[in-house]
Amino acid sequence: MRTTFQEATVRLYHLNGDVEGGAAETLFYGPLAEAMRIAAQQTEEVQEGLFIATDNDVVAYLDLTEG
Repeated sequence: MRTTFQEATVRLYHLNGDVEGGAAETLFYGPLAEAMRIAAQQTEEVQEGLFIATDNDVVAYLDLTEG
């Protein structure tokens, strides 16, 4: 993910691969810091399908929490 800041507006969404063709459900649209808080509250199963999109990039939530 390119450099961003905690107040950057992002879209937190869950990509459900169980649905034919996949389905993206937006969970939150707002500041990155709040999106990260909401994502952390989800179950491990849901976290595996979470993505955060900025205006110029998309990254898996779990990739942001590693390391």
